[in-house]
Amino acid sequence: MIRKIFVSVIIFSFFIVGLGWYLLITPAKDLNKVSITAAPKPVVVLVIDSLMDQPLKKAMDEGKAPALEFLMKHGQYLPEVVSSYPTMSVTIDSTLLTGTYADKHKIPGLSWFKQDENRLISYGGGKSEMWNLGIKNVVRDGLIELNETHLNKSTPTIYEELTKSHIQSASINGLIHRGDHTHRLHIPTLVSGMNLLPHDVEVNGPALLSIGSLSQFNPENDQYNYVWQSMGINNQFTSNELTYFIQKDKLPAFTLAYFPNLDQQVHEHGPKEQKGIEEVDKQLQTILNAYSSWDDAIQKAIWIVHGDSGQSAIIKDRNKALIDLNTLLDEYTFWNPDQPSNKELALAVNERMAYIYIQDERIEISDITSKLKTDSRIDFIAWKKDNISHVLAEGSDKPFTFSPNGPYTDQYGQSWDLKGDRSVLDLSVNEQNEINYDDYPDALARLYGALHSHEGQYIIVDAKPGYEFVGTHSPNHAGGAAHGSLHKIDSEVPLIITGTDQAPKHQRLVDFKDWLVELTK
Repeated sequence: MIRKIFVSVIIFSFFIVGLGWYLLITPAKDLNKVSITAAPKPVVVLVIDSLMDQPLKKAMDEGKAPALEFLMKHGQYLPEVVSSYPTMSVTIDSTLLTGTYADKHKIPGLSWFKQDENRLISYGGGKSEMWNLGIKNVVRDGLIELNETHLNKSTPTIYEELTKSHIQSASINGLIHRGDHTHRLHIPTLVSGMNLLPHDVEVNGPALLSIGSLSQFNPENDQYNYVWQSMGINNQFTSNELTYFIQKDKLPAFTLAYFPNLDQQVHEHGPKEQKGIEEVDKQLQTILNAYSSWDDAIQKAIWIVHGDSGQSAIIKDRNKALIDLNTLLDEYTFWNPDQPSNKELALAVNERMAYIYIQDERIEISDITSKLKTDSRIDFIAWKKDNISHVLAEGSDKPFTFSPNGPYTDQYGQSWDLKGDRSVLDLSVNEQNEINYDDYPDALARLYGALHSHEGQYIIVDAKPGYEFVGTHSPNHAGGAAHGSLHKIDSEVPLIITGTDQAPKHQRLVDFKDWLVELTK
């Protein structure tokens, strides 16, 4: 009897698994039906999430990253390219593809509060946060609203820019992919049946758009797009799609391919994590092997490899590492999705930075900053008033202020008006009124971007290295690593350029778009 019950359970389990597979399956698009004009030398951008200089070099020194080493030895290597702010993927990718900071592209972070809708936007944080906000809302915001409505329509993406010149492009697993071509996504029956998304979803993208199982071309990727494989948003899927484009001679003039896996490995194991670099290198080897030789690959295409942000090691002791903003500001009431009205504050935590929104007009900014200043783990506190940006740090009684267009200039050709203690942002000014950045690269433009990125009265808090902010449902990385801050540990990423002698005007991701457009044309 027990054996019969066991066999019945096994059969039923296989039935459920088979049904789940059937309800999730999505057909591959026919690449042969897409007309792609061959380019003399296509530009291929490989974005490796959380790739950092030191572990990359160590992997190369040990002979465990031959593809990356080959590209570096045959090209240029820039180890300290400045990212966007906050150093979270959606904001960074928006900067990369629009050539603007958050004040222009309007994507403030992975998490932010939308004032006109009185709700917290999240494009996919921790499981607890997703359940709290509603999986349907998170999925819709990340898959549809991010590109279709939240990303400022007045800041064209590189895909849109290239289309103006009749140049085709491709995005593989890119978070930001808005373009001029309409694509119908294959929404799995199980997903639409649970009312997480409508059955018919159309998004705008470049000529070729791959988004995991929702839009794939390589039929062999069916084995890499399961739910437990992030529905295809993984390194192997990205590698397979790009290799397929090359093998089918369908590589357009510009392609951006996103490799996400290293990020989670660094979060878990810390910034010295090397295994993830070795794994992504194997996938790059497969891509280069699609050519007759690696030398042939760099003759036929321009290869650009870069990280999007660094990560800071987080102290293992949770009591020390985690800055609980709910506890620090416990005398106030906080917005939550179950009781969204009549709350005094709202929180949007982005790992090592956070937005604190003042919802009650009776609360003064100084009421909040006086509480925040008591925590020595907070690196700085910032807010805007009119067009003036204010910054406080531990030990500073009066805020340092800055605004655009003044007598001081920086290395990027930006001019600023500065007042107060510049050491708050580790700035120095020489006799020629030239600004030098140290711990916070391109601090003024990046912080200004975040302070003017969206509507509402809010305060920015940034954590010192080793610490991370948490709210009621936000994830934490105690004993691992996290990013989000303005500090150079989170903000400097390596760049490999192979196949061209050209480089961006400045070593900043915000300068990539103009450079890439020029390369592609």
